[in-house]
Amino acid sequence: MSRVVVIGATGHIGSYLVPRLVRGGHDVTALSRGLRGPYHESPEWKAVTTVTVDRAQRDAAGTFGAQVAALRPDVVIDLVCFTAASAAQLVEALRPSRPLLVHCGTIWVHGPALRVPVTEDEPRTAYGEYGTGKAAIEELLHRETRSGGVPAIVLHPGHISGPGWPVITPAGNLDPAVWTQLATGGALALPDHGLGVLHHVHADDVAQAFELALTRPAAIGASFHVVAAQSMTLRGLATGTARWFGREPVLDFVDWAEFGRRTAPEHAEATREHTWRGITASIARAQQVLGYAPRYDPLGALHEALTWLAAHGQADVGGQPF
Repeated sequence: MSRVVVIGATGHIGSYLVPRLVRGGHDVTALSRGLRGPYHESPEWKAVTTVTVDRAQRDAAGTFGAQVAALRPDVVIDLVCFTAASAAQLVEALRPSRPLLVHCGTIWVHGPALRVPVTEDEPRTAYGEYGTGKAAIEELLHRETRSGGVPAIVLHPGHISGPGWPVITPAGNLDPAVWTQLATGGALALPDHGLGVLHHVHADDVAQAFELALTRPAAIGASFHVVAAQSMTLRGLATGTARWFGREPVLDFVDWAEFGRRTAPEHAEATREHTWRGITASIARAQQVLGYAPRYDPLGALHEALTWLAAHGQADVGGQPF
């Protein structure tokens, strides 16, 4: 049994991961801000030690890493680190005891794809604060491992989906009206002939990969994509969604200028951010080294998400069963 500390334990991934770890016989300490419980209740949480901590405040005070190290973990799973400075503070505090550190990255360490599927060995071409921050953390952690310090593994999820929160829609954004249009036969505008690519992954499949990483020494010092077995185009996701309601989608393929006129600015920008990278991520390394085997395809993950959204009044599907 390992003593495992999970940072960001009640989020999308942690809500699935923590129960998995308990069932696997680990002694789990869950760190979170304590603002809410996990997305899904399960009896395993009764066996978990919970610690309420505001990482941003502790980082600013320079004490977060020491607080984690004081828990004497064998493994630290960091699901909510977004800057190299934050990662460096944690690593420095862990260096004397050298527990395994498993970090949650993102496929957005890759910029616009030049060839697909994108492998973990492609040069990092991230852009934007989120992607560049994660790429800097990845480099820091691998440098730390190579130097004989804290051993680290980096997992790069795609668009994390599942029941309990809004997910990226077949239009590549968070506009709930997309679900309504596909469910009721309304016209859905899509740019680039609907050929933009998204690579979703169910949160429980991400949790599976983190659990596997704990017992795979060969994974130390490497990065792994954690996504569904296949990516899908916007038109493919729209078609699959509409068919849940017994219809074909009504798709209106438009140029980007027209898409921007028809779509709220924040949703149009999200679509650009999600499709311009064109990432189809290879999972061959995760399959071979971790034994990763995703249970959900993108439509399966979205179906669970939409079922929850509709049941909780966050998506209007016209009252139709699906």
